[in-house]
Amino acid sequence: MNVLDKTFRPFLSAEVLNERIKELATQINKDYIGKNPIFIGILNGSFMFASDLYKNITVPSTISFIKLVSYKGTTSTGTVITAIGLEEDLSDKDVILIEDIVDTGKTMKEFVATLHKQSPASIQICTLLHKPEALQHPLDLKYVGFEIPNKFVVGYGLDYDGFGRNSQEIFQLDE
Repeated sequence: MNVLDKTFRPFLSAEVLNERIKELATQINKDYIGKNPIFIGILNGSFMFASDLYKNITVPSTISFIKLVSYKGTTSTGTVITAIGLEEDLSDKDVILIEDIVDTGKTMKEFVATLHKQSPASIQICTLLHKPEALQHPLDLKYVGFEIPNKFVVGYGLDYDGFGRNSQEIFQLDE
């Protein structure tokens, strides 16, 4: 697959993604029996993952979204910008953050610290992808779809300069 000036090769198929997402949802459903969590999807990258995950959630819950920006091109800018804020009151609520990918961990670490100021009952992170080699800010990732190498990926909501999100599978940069 070509996106702008880069070539990507198949990495995770739609079937593999769907199966793992169902497994994550099953675990969340078990862990949150008797609770009413609020899911918060991190836009733009997590929209496909959040949608497919949430379709498989059976516990009473709500979902909201926030837009955080920290990437330009294929690299992190090192700065986290909140482009669209969260309006829900999170005090005493169980929060599950839905992220497309955790690499350096900077964005998620800063966002979790901000959320703690609202005194939620709990905060857990559910990420589709995690790059352990790239992690610079340790995080407790409760639900991880796949641990992947520190290579750039697109598809299934993940982008390269805004392009490449509209695929049912994930592709890895062909280097």
